[in-house]
Amino acid sequence: MKFEAHINIMPHKALLDPQGKAVTGSMKNIGLPQINNVRVGKRITLEVEADNEDKAKQMVDEACKKLLANQIMESYDFTLQPL
Repeated sequence: MKFEAHINIMPHKALLDPQGKAVTGSMKNIGLPQINNVRVGKRITLEVEADNEDKAKQMVDEACKKLLANQIMESYDFTLQPL
């Protein structure tokens, strides 16, 4: 079976997010001072082939832990759907 995973990776809330801070500051410059505390992360989409959904989840989780997310600085979550 083929599955599509949508992975969201964000910096830990306790850590400074310089990119988010810059975007927050820019909101004032474009006339949107009501927008605050922007956090910038990344979204990754991938396809995985596995025998079942549980195996696909394990594979995506392993990819996140070993390559896609720096667990010291980032957290992640993902959704999985069959193709």
